[in-house]
Amino acid sequence: MAIPNHEKIQYEALKLLTDNVPRRKADLVEPLAKVFELTDEDLRKEYESGNGLVFENRISWALSYLNMSGVARKPKRGLYVITELGHELSKDLLKFKEHIDQKYKEWEIPKRTTDTTLDTNTLSEDERTPEESLYTSYEEIRNSVYQDILDTILSKTPREFEKLVVSLLQKMGYGGEVTDSAIVTPYTNDKGIDGIIKEDVLGFGTICIQAKKYSLDNPVGSDAVQRFVGALAQARSSKGVLITTSSFTSSAIRFVQDVSSNTKIVLIDGKKLANYIYDYSLGMQTERTLEIKKLDGDFWDNLQDEII
Repeated sequence: MAIPNHEKIQYEALKLLTDNVPRRKADLVEPLAKVFELTDEDLRKEYESGNGLVFENRISWALSYLNMSGVARKPKRGLYVITELGHELSKDLLKFKEHIDQKYKEWEIPKRTTDTTLDTNTLSEDERTPEESLYTSYEEIRNSVYQDILDTILSKTPREFEKLVVSLLQKMGYGGEVTDSAIVTPYTNDKGIDGIIKEDVLGFGTICIQAKKYSLDNPVGSDAVQRFVGALAQARSSKGVLITTSSFTSSAIRFVQDVSSNTKIVLIDGKKLANYIYDYSLGMQTERTLEIKKLDGDFWDNLQDEII
């Protein structure tokens, strides 16, 4: 049997997790190989690019999508367990596929094309240009890494999260060259402020930070934002950043929009947080760089054409 793609592996991997035993990718290689009747040669097959073993990589992607779709979760980095939703969907392949298909639509990201009138959402994989397929894969990889970032943060203590967001704002350039510009406030009696960044040497300008490590399904409401605004007033600061691993309710967003123009509040939800961590390379490392080149028109146009 040919090595299955990650979509075919997903349901079989989910069924293996139904015994509620936490597993790593390596724990699933042998049992999944038996399910798909793979040979030792299949298991040793590597990508021509040198990017590791094909089957193991596809298992990684299958587990990543199970996690992103909520049918599995990661209590620790690299460790997967089934959720209640996963138990329910593991009993019905059709419902499982419908759930995954719906999640794929939610994850869909607009593609770049050379023709701006072309909507690649309507194209099959075979109909897309190599450039479009490459960009699609790039965005899927980013989304997967975003989920890994949030899962890893949620496995850490709230105190470590406070330190992380202060480091992130510094990495983004806030505080500039000011010595000791960033402060993580004491864990107790912080008066609603988890971190402070000084914008100038004398401290005339300060940015106050509040960090809320919430589960992904627990959005921050307007009451929490209102308390943060009160904490800013007490700290005599007009600039605040409220960062969460989850999201913000619509009422919380409206509340910020209605705050006095003298006070500037920025809300950063989990997806933006993961995006910033990724883009500013906080705790990240480059796995590989693909360099794509095109002809330099100015250079080649200066060469004399053959007369036809």
